[in-house]
Amino acid sequence: MDSIGFLEFNSIAKGIEAADAVIKAADVHLAFAKASCPGKYYLLFHGEVAAVQASLDAGAAIGGKHVVDHCVIPRVHPQVIKAIGMANMPEYNGAIGVMEFYSVTASIYGADAAVKAADVSLIDLRLGTGIGGKSFVTLTGDVAAVTESIRCGTTTPNAEGMLVSSVVIPNPAPELFQSLL
Repeated sequence: MDSIGFLEFNSIAKGIEAADAVIKAADVHLAFAKASCPGKYYLLFHGEVAAVQASLDAGAAIGGKHVVDHCVIPRVHPQVIKAIGMANMPEYNGAIGVMEFYSVTASIYGADAAVKAADVSLIDLRLGTGIGGKSFVTLTGDVAAVTESIRCGTTTPNAEGMLVSSVVIPNPAPELFQSLL
């Protein structure tokens, strides 16, 4: 299973320069490299653990003092990559869980922990664009699974101190699901 690397910069120019270094450093695949709010630059890439770590190290070295946050998540759940930046409406629509974070990195860690904790489906993992640099995760499943996933996603050590809020909506209105897309 793939691992992911994520770098967040407070400089768009340094982020673009680091993206080049990340791609050239090892055999990784760039999922996205983009400017975002508020004047940040995000890189997400995946590959084997050693390659992802080597690329992250190269990008961080270029970024220097402009690196806001970074992470490598080995064996990331495939739903996390699928949900990043695009809503994915699962077939089963049960309870809805939402986790909102101040940090994009915390959101990725939270989503991975949540989807590994119980039988839930990620709907969306929104990473900072158009929402002031915050991020949020939406997921669905039965009430018990969503509750456990939210608990695990919000208490993962890697997201500590970054949680804005979280909710579990046990019986959401059907129209709410459409608004999440």
